[in-house]
Amino acid sequence: MPQVTLRNSTPADVAAILDLIRELAEYEKALDQVVATHANLTEDLFGSRPVCEAIMGEVDGSVQGFALFFHNYSTWVGRRGIYLEDLFVRPSARGCGLGKALFLRVAQTAVARGCQRMDWMVLDWNTTAQEFYKRMGAFAMTDWTMWRLQGDSLRGVGTP
Repeated sequence: MPQVTLRNSTPADVAAILDLIRELAEYEKALDQVVATHANLTEDLFGSRPVCEAIMGEVDGSVQGFALFFHNYSTWVGRRGIYLEDLFVRPSARGCGLGKALFLRVAQTAVARGCQRMDWMVLDWNTTAQEFYKRMGAFAMTDWTMWRLQGDSLRGVGTP
């Protein structure tokens, strides 16, 4: 049975995190959209004002997955929550419990920090992930549609 271990990321993990982000983007058919760099991930994870955190997942001592998350806030609940940005396990390491372990660690972190909820998104076509999350007790929020401003639209918002 493979040995699954989790640990908080360190600056030495940034290259591995970037590789995993690219592998996730390739899986989601969006590799061309990855513009993250080693420098900005290092700053955002470990700089003077970190904005996110990552948990590394290892199988037999080798990094095979990660979970990256950050805090959000609900005005309705009046408490912070956790937003799970990415949860990814390399295909060759799936089925050994690493994904579940990563997910549970993020959920446990939310509970330990007094968060009232944990949110994330799943692509419509990724039914494998949807079924996994249902088994964890999660539900889809079908009443909401995500909206976004980015690029030129974000920079030009409010200008004629």
